[in-house]
Amino acid sequence: MSDNDTRREQIVRAWEDAWDRGETAGMEALLSPDYRRITATNQDGENREQFLAVIQTTREAFPDLTTVVDEIVIEGDHAAIRWHSGGTHLHGLMGVPPTHREVNVSGATFATFQDGVIIHEHVTWDPRALLSALGIITVGQD
Repeated sequence: MSDNDTRREQIVRAWEDAWDRGETAGMEALLSPDYRRITATNQDGENREQFLAVIQTTREAFPDLTTVVDEIVIEGDHAAIRWHSGGTHLHGLMGVPPTHREVNVSGATFATFQDGVIIHEHVTWDPRALLSALGIITVGQD
C-alpha cells in the first residue's frame, strides 16, 4: 500500500468516525496540536480543540448526520477532500431552534500535512445553502 493510500484511509476513517458517530479521537490524532482551520467566515481560524467542539455541536444539532468523502486527491503533503453531508436538524444550532428539516450541504477541504499530521486546513462550502435548507433565508437573499 502506498503512502497516499494510507493517508487517504486515515482521512476517511477519521472523518467517518468524527462526523458520522461523534467519535473524535481519530480526528484529534490526525490533527497537529498547532492545527488551524480557515473558513470564509473565520480567516483567523479555529484551533484543534475549537474544531473538535464544532463537530460535537454539529452532531448534537444533526444527530443523524452522515458525511461522505467523495474524492481525495493527494500530492506530496497536500490533500484536497471533496465531501457532502446530510442530516435532520433536530436540536438548536447557533441560536436557530430545531426545524426538523433535512439538510444537505457539500464542500471541499484543502489540507496540509506536516510530520504525518494535518497542520492547516482551508475549508470552502456555502453556509447559505445550510441556512436556505433550514428555511432561515431564501436563495438569492443576503
